[in-house]
Amino acid sequence: MAFLARMKQGFGSTFAFFADSWAELKKVRWPNRKELTSYTIVVLVTIVFVTLYFWLLDIGISELVELIV
Repeated sequence: MAFLARMKQGFGSTFAFFADSWAELKKVRWPNRKELTSYTIVVLVTIVFVTLYFWLLDIGISELVELIV
């Protein structure tokens, strides 16, 4: 009987979790199209810069290893 009580309590907390999550999602201020576009551009530009940085770092380390070997 204790097992069934624990199961009921576990599922109750799961349902409460999803209900609370849904309530929190209703409070979120979602970005409009203009904000979303600017955020996307910022992310893409950042990815390009980080990619170039690591690419140049990789080339530099490869050349350094070539000189050592």
